[in-house]
Amino acid sequence: MKKNYLFTSESVSEGHPDKVCDRISDMVVDTYLGAEPQSRVACETLTTTNKVVLAGEVRGPEIKKDDLIQKVRDCIKDIGYDQEGFTYKDATKIESHLHSQSSDIAMGVDSSGNKDEGAGDQGIMFGYACNETDVLMPAPIHYSHKILRLMAEDRKSGKLKNIEPDSKSQITIEYKDGKPANVKTVVISTQHSADVNQSQVRELVKPYIEKSIPKELLNNLSDEEIYINPTGNFVIGGPDGDSGLTGRKIIVDTYGGAAPHGGGAFSGKDPTKVDRSAAYASRYLAKNIVASKIADKCLIQLAYAIGVSKPLSIYVDLFDNDEEKNKHVESIIRKNFDLSPRGIREMLGLNKPIYEKSAAYGHFGRDPGSDGSFSWENVDKKDIFSK
Repeated sequence: MKKNYLFTSESVSEGHPDKVCDRISDMVVDTYLGAEPQSRVACETLTTTNKVVLAGEVRGPEIKKDDLIQKVRDCIKDIGYDQEGFTYKDATKIESHLHSQSSDIAMGVDSSGNKDEGAGDQGIMFGYACNETDVLMPAPIHYSHKILRLMAEDRKSGKLKNIEPDSKSQITIEYKDGKPANVKTVVISTQHSADVNQSQVRELVKPYIEKSIPKELLNNLSDEEIYINPTGNFVIGGPDGDSGLTGRKIIVDTYGGAAPHGGGAFSGKDPTKVDRSAAYASRYLAKNIVASKIADKCLIQLAYAIGVSKPLSIYVDLFDNDEEKNKHVESIIRKNFDLSPRGIREMLGLNKPIYEKSAAYGHFGRDPGSDGSFSWENVDKKDIFSK
C-alpha cells in the first residue's frame, strides 16, 4: 500500500444530464413504494433536448401515466430547468414506456412455501468506510460533493445568481503517510447565464471551495491550481447540451474510485434489487466497523445469485494484515446480520419512498433522515464490533 500519493475524485450536480435521469428514475421508485411498499420497480430514464423517455418494468398499484408525467415535470422544475432546450413546461415532451415485470424474474425472486425471497439478480456489491472525514468517507469525493451541494442550495434560494443547474467538480488531494495532507487542485465546471463572463463565474464559485474544504487542507493551494470552467463558455448545458441516462455515474454515487464497485447502478431500482440494497448494507457494515475504531478503514464485499436468499460470500478487508481479526469480524457479521434481501430491507427499513433525495451528491456520507432515508449511514451497531 502506498503511503504518499495523489488521489482524485469527481462529483456532478443534480442538473447533470445523467443525474436528472437518476432523479426521475428514483422518483418513479418512490411513487410506487409510497402507494404500495412491496412494489417492484426497474425504471430507466433517457433525456435529451426537450425530451424525457421512461422505460422499464414495474409490479404494483396502477399509477396513472399523466400523474407520473406531472411528477417528472416537478422533478425538472425543482432541479431548476426552464431553458429553451430543456424545461419543465410542455415544450419538453415526456414519454412513459413502463410495463409489467417479467414473470420469469418474479418467479425466481418471490418467496413461496419454505422458500425465502431470493435476490433480484446475481452480482457483487461493495461497501467501504474510512476515517478521513467525520462521515467516514474518502476525502476527495466527500468534498467534491459538498462544493456542488452548497452551490445548488444557494442557487435555489436565490443567493447564488447567474449559475445554472449543470455542474461538475473534481478534487485532487495529496496523501502523506496514508492521510489527506493538502488539496493540490480543484476543478469546477458550471453552467451559467449569458449575463456573466468567465471572470465573474470564477468569483461566484471560488467561495464554495473555502466553505466546503477544511482550511488546513487548503493552505498550499495556489490560485493557479483552481480551474473554473477551463474550457471557457458553458451556457448550453443539461440535457440540451448532452444526453443523459440513468446509472451512468456509479463511481460518483459511491466512493469516488477509492474502493471497488460491483458495477450495478442504484437509481431506478426498488430495494429487492441487491445492486442497491446490498450495497447499502455493505456500507452500513463497513461504517459501523470503522466507527467502532477497530480499524481505520474497511472494505466489505457481498455476492449473490438470482433467486437465492443468502449471500454466496462475505469478504472483509481491514487493511491491517491481521488475518485473524478479519476472520473474527466476518464471524460477527454472519452471527448478527441477516443479509438476505428481506433481512436487509427490514434491518434498514428500505421499503419506503426515500430514494429521490439520494439521486445526487452521493448515496453515502449523508445524514440519516427522520423519514428513514440514508438509514445505512447510522452507526448504531458499532458496539457489536468494538466488543
